Amino acid sequence: MKFLDQCKIFVKAGHGGNGCISFRREAHLEYGGPDGGDGGKGGDVWVVAANNLNTLIDYRYKGHYRAERGVHGMGKQRTGRGGEDVTLKMPVGTQIFEADRDTLVVDLTYEGQKVLLARGGNGGWGNTRFKSSTNRAPRQSNPGEDGEERWLWLQLKLFADAGLVGLPNAGKSTFLASVSAAKPKIADYPFTTITPGLGTIDLGQDTRFVMADIPGLIAGAAQGQGLGHRFLKHLERCRVLLHLVDSTLDDPALAYKTIRRELEEYGYDLADKPEIVALNKVDAIDIETIKEKSALLQEICNKKPLHISGVAKTGVRDALLKVSLHINSLKQEQRESSEGVEPWSP
Repeated sequence: MKFLDQCKIFVKAGHGGNGCISFRREAHLEYGGPDGGDGGKGGDVWVVAANNLNTLIDYRYKGHYRAERGVHGMGKQRTGRGGEDVTLKMPVGTQIFEADRDTLVVDLTYEGQKVLLARGGNGGWGNTRFKSSTNRAPRQSNPGEDGEERWLWLQLKLFADAGLVGLPNAGKSTFLASVSAAKPKIADYPFTTITPGLGTIDLGQDTRFVMADIPGLIAGAAQGQGLGHRFLKHLERCRVLLHLVDSTLDDPALAYKTIRRELEEYGYDLADKPEIVALNKVDAIDIETIKEKSALLQEICNKKPLHISGVAKTGVRDALLKVSLHINSLKQEQRESSEGVEPWSP
């Protein structure tokens, strides 16, 4: 399945049906009177968040969505049928913006969330509605109201508990493949990963979380260089970041500083998220070199980096347990802060 995380669509609700002008005409009734029915309401356009979706590819090839128009009113006081609604299913984490790409309409944050995007027009009144003691035979009716229409931008931000960051070829995809059932593309050249990937980590004893792998970042990613700028937004919802640094590089400290600078320039508090630093691919170098590069990295990040290898699975479980500990701690803090807030009451 192709991954698509942003696109533009057009939604249009149905117009209301017109009211009817009609009179009752029967042989045994001298004064039949008006009997025109009302028009039906136009269909609405709704959006529903679904957990079983993780891409917006369905909206890439079909960009226009129109609800059905309400049926016109008819004689014998028959009201027109309402138009059928259109319901769009989108992944949890989708943000919907106005055409200016700045005004947020809705942020779909939980499964089953349902929001009205465009309201259908009300049906017009038939001439029966205008009957009065002084106007016994009204010859007037209302047209149906127009349904709402608008252009919208869709932007998907993946929901993941942990995010993998690092330079291209830092071993992020290999790490994700070794700890989950995800099958990202893995090769020996940079920018193998060109779309974000998700993997579920199961450590047993009800310890389970989702990890996201985004394309490798390069210097200038926050300004649009490479692929990082477009996919950095998927880290905004992560609780903790696992920063992988390639131990085979000549200067791992420089690689670390490059990524940290891009996170700070991008904003959205990415640089303030809890970070676990790991020296990856330790199976490819000797112990003395590992100690030397680990010391250089520790001096820059002010924390002792983990030593892991996605291929040999060295230190992988310890890294995952540390990630899980941070996630559980943050969830507990969130629960405690929400418990202290009194529910609103009128």
